[in-house]
Amino acid sequence: MNATELQLAKDMLATADLIHPSETVQAAVARVAAEITAKLEDTYPLLLCVMSGGVPFAGHLMTQLSFPLDFDYLHVTRYGQDTTGGALTWRSAPWTSVKGRTVLVVDDILDEGLTLAAIVERIRQLGAKECYTAVATDKLKGKKKPITADFVALTVPDRFVFGFGMDVRGAWRNLPAIYAMKEE
Repeated sequence: MNATELQLAKDMLATADLIHPSETVQAAVARVAAEITAKLEDTYPLLLCVMSGGVPFAGHLMTQLSFPLDFDYLHVTRYGQDTTGGALTWRSAPWTSVKGRTVLVVDDILDEGLTLAAIVERIRQLGAKECYTAVATDKLKGKKKPITADFVALTVPDRFVFGFGMDVRGAWRNLPAIYAMKEE
């Protein structure tokens, strides 16, 4: 990142609207962890983190799950460095077999639902016994999505959001809070 890109990233954050402060995010993660524990504590699930956006949510979530699980990741994207979704790109499949397993897919956002729906379909094709989904955020699009997440920490408005795993042009995944780009 050069000096111009660095300043642009700083300016984006400075002009963004705070949607959920870090305290709200952490409380929502704790609530979802309790919901997941109630549902999956006796299943020894495989938790699959969707790279790269799912990392903060999965990391915070895992420390609050009080049951044994296996962990792996997969990498599927529709965004790359763009701010609008494009073609689905599979970069890495899980290394751990899902056959016969209860799987929990953890991602940062349920936007249009196309990526998560494709992931769940693929996990089922690979022979998972059950496949659950958990998202840090569910975007309120106002239209039907091809999938509904089983566990949702927070909802966000139909705006471009970033922080807590979600990036804006590659930056700000590391923020503990969730922001939205200033509407023009």
